[in-house]
Amino acid sequence: MLLQREDVDPNQADTGSGWTPLLCAAKNGHEGVVKMLLAREDNDPNLADTGCGATPLSWAAEHRHEGVVKMLLVREDVDPDQADTGSGQTPLFGAAENGHEGVLKMLLAREDVDPDRVDTVCGQAPLSCAAENCHEGIIKLLLAREDVNPNQVDTYSGRTPLSCAAEHGQCSQRARLMVGRPIGRTPGQGRPLRKTA
Repeated sequence: MLLQREDVDPNQADTGSGWTPLLCAAKNGHEGVVKMLLAREDNDPNLADTGCGATPLSWAAEHRHEGVVKMLLVREDVDPDQADTGSGQTPLFGAAENGHEGVLKMLLAREDVDPDRVDTVCGQAPLSCAAENCHEGIIKLLLAREDVNPNQVDTYSGRTPLSCAAEHGQCSQRARLMVGRPIGRTPGQGRPLRKTA
């Protein structure tokens, strides 16, 4: 009923965290609510929260809400490569870091998504995030692309994707996967985690 009223602003964020109704619905995977909100022409699907500056697509991708991701990606006005303001991570990072293969595939299908874009905090690319978190399927998907540098060295600790994988004993299978392509090894330490709301 509220959305039927023209005087209700669907972009009005709460004063505490800067969350719009679309951000809340996308993060929590409420497809029906997202669909109703997106039906309003005056709703901006790229509005980010004021905490870490992540968009509805970023939150949906990070939380594996494939239906919501799909709804957002079919819209021409959604920027699928918009980085958050907290760490410079795009929606692809959330999918890679958390092992969401279905979401990653949808994002990689878009020509306007850079799969090798580094974040602004650690200078780390999605491949390193996947390697650091032992997501073999994500690693395979990213390594299959010519536009992903398997030797990308992060600026925080000087680590490559292979060194990220090698650091975790349970990730030895992923490390063997990556050895199939020329990857250097540089020792380093971990990176700070992105704070989520």
